[in-house]
Amino acid sequence: MKRLSDERAKIFFEKLAKYIGTNAKQLIDRPDGTYCFRESNNKVYYASEKIIKLAENLTPKQLVCVGTCMGKFSKTDKFKFSITALNYLAPYAQYKIWVKSSCEQQFLYGNHIPKSGLGRITENTPKYQGVVVYSMNDLPLGFGVAARSTADCKMADPLATVCFHQSDIGEYIRSEDTLFSTIM
Repeated sequence: MKRLSDERAKIFFEKLAKYIGTNAKQLIDRPDGTYCFRESNNKVYYASEKIIKLAENLTPKQLVCVGTCMGKFSKTDKFKFSITALNYLAPYAQYKIWVKSSCEQQFLYGNHIPKSGLGRITENTPKYQGVVVYSMNDLPLGFGVAARSTADCKMADPLATVCFHQSDIGEYIRSEDTLFSTIM
């Protein structure tokens, strides 16, 4: 496992800031120790420095992965978060969208969120901002990109898309075989 290069670190932290803003600092300096991001085979992992130091004693063949897979770099150096990052993005999310119970299943099948399925949205959410999608019971379901700002959502047609789907917890079932190979 190697440190992120300066170029890839910039791409990763810009994408991370799109979802959690300046709260990225809280992911690194935690009360239970210092955590960091490491790269292996174009995948970015999040783990404590203690565990990474212990993992350095193992050969790469003996090690499957260290920490939680946050996502993956594409061949064109674009970063895409994996659903496994949801537990770390949700508590620090600046902008949130709550989905009505009638629209939850549609979102979990990988569809975008229409205005008719929108329960609530964080005030002053800008257009194309990364958002974490919650059920009305405050259960994080996934994440996406706001297709409209908060002000535009109020005036939008009921069938207009208000959030573009990025990833959801339904992927654990839908893509079970490919998700495991993505993490590894």
